[in-house]
Amino acid sequence: MQIKNRKIVESVPNYSEGVDGKKVEEIVQEIKNTPETRIVDVQYDSNYNRAVVTFVGTPEAVLKANIAAAKKAISLINMNEHKGQHPRIGAIDVVPFVPAQNVSIEECIELSKQFAEEMAKQGIPVYLYEESATMSERKNIDNIRVGEYEGLKQTIRTNPKHKPDYGPSEFHPTAGAMITGAREPLISFNVNLGTQDIKIAKKVAKAIHLRSGGLVNVKAMGTILEGRNYVQVGISNINYRKTPLYRQLELVRVEAARYGVNIVGTELIGVLPLGAVLNSIEYYLQLEKPEKLESKHLLESFFDF
Repeated sequence: MQIKNRKIVESVPNYSEGVDGKKVEEIVQEIKNTPETRIVDVQYDSNYNRAVVTFVGTPEAVLKANIAAAKKAISLINMNEHKGQHPRIGAIDVVPFVPAQNVSIEECIELSKQFAEEMAKQGIPVYLYEESATMSERKNIDNIRVGEYEGLKQTIRTNPKHKPDYGPSEFHPTAGAMITGAREPLISFNVNLGTQDIKIAKKVAKAIHLRSGGLVNVKAMGTILEGRNYVQVGISNINYRKTPLYRQLELVRVEAARYGVNIVGTELIGVLPLGAVLNSIEYYLQLEKPEKLESKHLLESFFDF
């Protein structure tokens, strides 16, 4: 079968381990050992204490690889000992299924439900989010993570609103709970500010966050980065087509300037679609209309012959 005709799904599982590289590698190895998958990117960070793995493959292979990697993570990660700046509710915090090629969002929803069923068999409470959500408030992952690991561990037992979609209404003894679902491509694009004042980073993050009146499709948080002379605004963009990267970057620049602070760098976590690059380049190059930067303008696009 030709590659262009194959069904390809992207998955970006987030594991609550960013300190022990050996544990991360053991989890990643389960994906590598699954035929018809390919690792695209692996990043982990001690400040967030989180590993983000990006891989692609056929729908069946991606499902199989996620199940194997999750089981390994359950055996390695003890959430009772976990501390980190990123919101989380479990060892396998979130596992999204993303349509990449010749796959519909409906097919990815079904994959997420199959994955949830398998995790429930392991004693993990599972919440469905984004396009897989069973109730409107759970489309937004922030609403599921209310209280994080420490708070949800208690309220899952007593609050009907916190009842999981799959599995028991009680945390796994060491792995906690998890979230899965189908979604469109998400871009984690962080901005570093030339200050060590975390209050400024948090104020800027609040200014651009969707929930507090910022940009649609953008979620942000201020973070301290140990051993560095700057703070960071960690940003997740769930729809780069409607809210391009340049717009979130420029709003951070404007808000930071209120406090006399400049942007000193940016950080990309994982990978991003070519379209996200093109629409930002188009903005910064100030191309005249009706000229529009497309993949046909890239020399490399002609190399496949």
